[in-house]
Amino acid sequence: MEFGRQLHREDIPKIDLYIDQVLQLFDEEFAPAKRSAEDKILTKTMVNNYAKGKLFYPVSGKKYSPSHIMLIALIYQMKSALSINDIKKVLSGINHKAAGGELDVADFYDQYTRLADANNEMFKDIFAKQEAAAAAAELDAEERKVLLIASLTQMSQLYKRTAEKLVDELTGTEEG
Repeated sequence: MEFGRQLHREDIPKIDLYIDQVLQLFDEEFAPAKRSAEDKILTKTMVNNYAKGKLFYPVSGKKYSPSHIMLIALIYQMKSALSINDIKKVLSGINHKAAGGELDVADFYDQYTRLADANNEMFKDIFAKQEAAAAAAELDAEERKVLLIASLTQMSQLYKRTAEKLVDELTGTEEG
């Protein structure tokens, strides 16, 4: 089973890329994580919507810098748990600092991928424990699989709600 695939800085060309090259890079790097062969990792429409929505700072001409690609990779990872509006809020300060030269996006992204890689390793351990717990239950194979799915989706909800709470704290929109 393929777990959380990451696009590392060393996987990103050190030159600016056109949109088709960006899409190809993402397709190649994230292909093992696709649920089905027909799934699209990233499309021109998605990237154009991210640009129009100001989820990353403006590109120069029609080329995307390595920093843009790193930000698009962050957006790709966040979009499965957060709304586009929340992602925009989260990345607003990062984009402002990056555009003003106050933040080295590559260094920030390296820190992110280190955390993500550590998360992947922790998840493998957690998943193995979940599988063992489900296997120990006196259930048939289908029931064990449903139990595992329910447990993993509940865990996913915990992470999603925690991320949303952090978005609210970051943007000062906490309730209650």
